Amino acid sequence: MKFTKMHGIGNDYVYVNCFEEAVSNPSAVAKFVSDRHFGIGSDGLILIKPSDIADCEMDMYNLDGSQGAMCGNGIRCVAKYAYDYGIVNKTSISVATKSGIKYLDLTLGKDGKVALVKVNMGAPILTSRQIPVVSTKEQVINEPLHVDGETYHITAVSMGNPHAIVYMDELKNLDIEKLGPKFENHINFPDRINTEFVKVIDRHTLQMRVWERGSGETLACGTGACAVAVASTLNGLVDEDKPVTVKLLGGDLQILWNRQENLVYMTGPATTVFDGEIDVSSLEK
Repeated sequence: MKFTKMHGIGNDYVYVNCFEEAVSNPSAVAKFVSDRHFGIGSDGLILIKPSDIADCEMDMYNLDGSQGAMCGNGIRCVAKYAYDYGIVNKTSISVATKSGIKYLDLTLGKDGKVALVKVNMGAPILTSRQIPVVSTKEQVINEPLHVDGETYHITAVSMGNPHAIVYMDELKNLDIEKLGPKFENHINFPDRINTEFVKVIDRHTLQMRVWERGSGETLACGTGACAVAVASTLNGLVDEDKPVTVKLLGGDLQILWNRQENLVYMTGPATTVFDGEIDVSSLEK
């Protein structure tokens, strides 16, 4: 299987061009290639497929083999791959995902390859039952949640996948390996949850660490950064209709929630690491 290793500010995936390759058991392949000791090493597997409704389709799998609906960092790399490897020859493209069609604008670098990608991430979902999160309220904004004997206040947002945002005074000493799974598998989140732990630096800058369902802590999460910008607006912590810089472990993303359009825009880099081939014949059953 030919593949390309790519990352969006450290959120790395193995990408396979399914215009040319066939992957018959993507869940097993995802678990194998994601292993950082015995495989390639990644946060998961993303298949770039032909689509009847968009320029291409993104089919993503987490490192535990579970299928994901959407990945903000991943879709930027899909766009870069599609342009750099000749699937498309235009700088405004569409990508079909499990959470709908996303529209992307590509900025080329001096080498003629994609350097930055702006993604129209669509409208945030704030209704509790659609996220989903168990609640007696229509929206969950700064609501208490009891986790492992402690009370936290969460804001719930879906960007095609569910997120719980928790504000903290400090992130440096956060025991995310212990706390993350407690949130992910909490009874109030029937589809599990991605959890963003956030420190507000100022009215236009946020810092976050993320625990992704099915993957654990990652260096970056694009949908999570979008959810954090939306949640921070709802909580009055950032200026409305102004770009927000979200600082993640792997780098920065620029997020804008246009309230009039009710659309979230994410801008960030996409990077190719290397191309290669790997034998997955024992998994293709």
